[in-house]
Amino acid sequence: MKILVPLKRVPDPDTPLRLRADRSGIDLDGAKFVINPFDAIALEEALRVKERSANVEVAVVSIGSDDAIEQLRAGLGMGADRAVLIRVATPPDSLAIAKVLAAFFQREKPDVVLMGKQAIDDDSNQAGQMLAGLLRLPQATFISRLEWTPGEPRAVCRRETDAGIETVAVRLPAVLTADLRLNEPRYVSLPGIMKAKRKPLEELAVADLGVDPTPRTTIQKLELPPKRAAGIRVKTVEDLVTHLLAARG
Repeated sequence: MKILVPLKRVPDPDTPLRLRADRSGIDLDGAKFVINPFDAIALEEALRVKERSANVEVAVVSIGSDDAIEQLRAGLGMGADRAVLIRVATPPDSLAIAKVLAAFFQREKPDVVLMGKQAIDDDSNQAGQMLAGLLRLPQATFISRLEWTPGEPRAVCRRETDAGIETVAVRLPAVLTADLRLNEPRYVSLPGIMKAKRKPLEELAVADLGVDPTPRTTIQKLELPPKRAAGIRVKTVEDLVTHLLAARG
């Protein structure tokens, strides 16, 4: 059985971000990079499945440049069995990521693709859904609980929606995207780091998969949100209503 976990390299969320002077993007000079936190949650869940069941392989894959090797090594240090870097010359958008992953899926034939629901750098929340659509596979997004024993033909997922918690049974193979409450990822231990150095890390050119990763979308400009006005405290509900009516005019 195989679980495929895509990992994206993103700026550390604890690092203060700055916009470039021309507003064309985020100034990443000197920034620290980590595994996208939602992808780390997905990897943690895959590793928990592996620990509960024999004969489960967890493979991590990243799409990017040499810079992404650091995050793949971190994934191996957490416990993944092997890693694959798919090299692309230009940072892909969500559709390009989905196309590359779809081609890689056809090569790997995993039982489950378990990935973060979104990346914290662009917050697009599209790649998982697009991947399932391209592959015509069932999908369960925003999952906060996974019940699956490898070998069974379906997984039961609890997913968070605006209307509350929804429980769905998904036929496999499928694409599952992890939400924040699914688990708490483990830290990479020193023995894990040492073991990671001996685990296989394969490198592929995107041309090897026969995919054109040219992005179809571009960022025109980024703007900081406007500063919030100072708040006020009210003592009663009547005062609150009065202020709201005054603000409405």
